[in-house]
Amino acid sequence: MTQRRNFVLVHGACHGGWCWSRVRNQLQHHGHRVFTPTLTGLGERSHLLSADITLDTHISDVANLILWEDLDDVVLVGHSYAGWVISGVAERVFPRLASLVFLDAGVPEDGQTLLTDQAQPRVAERIRALWKAGVAGIPGPSAAEYGIVDAIDQVWVDSKLTDQPIGVYLSQIALSGARERVPRKTYVLAIGYKSAAPNQQFGGVRDRLAGTPGWVVREIESSHDIMIDASAELVEFLLMEASTANPGSNRK
Repeated sequence: MTQRRNFVLVHGACHGGWCWSRVRNQLQHHGHRVFTPTLTGLGERSHLLSADITLDTHISDVANLILWEDLDDVVLVGHSYAGWVISGVAERVFPRLASLVFLDAGVPEDGQTLLTDQAQPRVAERIRALWKAGVAGIPGPSAAEYGIVDAIDQVWVDSKLTDQPIGVYLSQIALSGARERVPRKTYVLAIGYKSAAPNQQFGGVRDRLAGTPGWVVREIESSHDIMIDASAELVEFLLMEASTANPGSNRK
């Protein structure tokens, strides 16, 4: 029998906890506890959008959830932008993590920023201009640009997308190696879309990690929004992850 896990699923840019509804329902059906926090300034928390929001704000959102809910043996999943978030979360709550899963996501190195190390040049130029003008958020791609082809899903996703806080792009991430000490680390690349958005660095990230000790690399035929376009396949993978991740807490 698969050990009961605590899943924490973190959404990417312009999304919210809402995007995990299909995955959350299926994982709960299998007896797991599932948390889908919405990051400050996004989704149902978009009324909190502010120029003061940084990457550290979002790292705190997730780390504090894990701490206040007293979660251990956590399978921490980050989609897209949230690869940066969960990398920072590992620095704060490493002993509570059983597994890290990066879904078509960035995997930053110490000292990097989204603006200079991940954003496409034209996007980076736009962000700088908006920041200089005092704008707090930047719109993201449409559902179609994320690669979603189902017409009903496109309408649903487009109705939920909100501006991404610009401050997160300017924040330097501080990493000391806690991410690498998490017992299991998996990178999942979506291979079912060819759109220009989000940027196409993720294939390069997959290639880099494929040769890195301690990492497992997988692929899912899907749009960038794996949790929407291929929820059943993702759930199957996460259930396997729950059974494979080292049992027991890292806490001493």
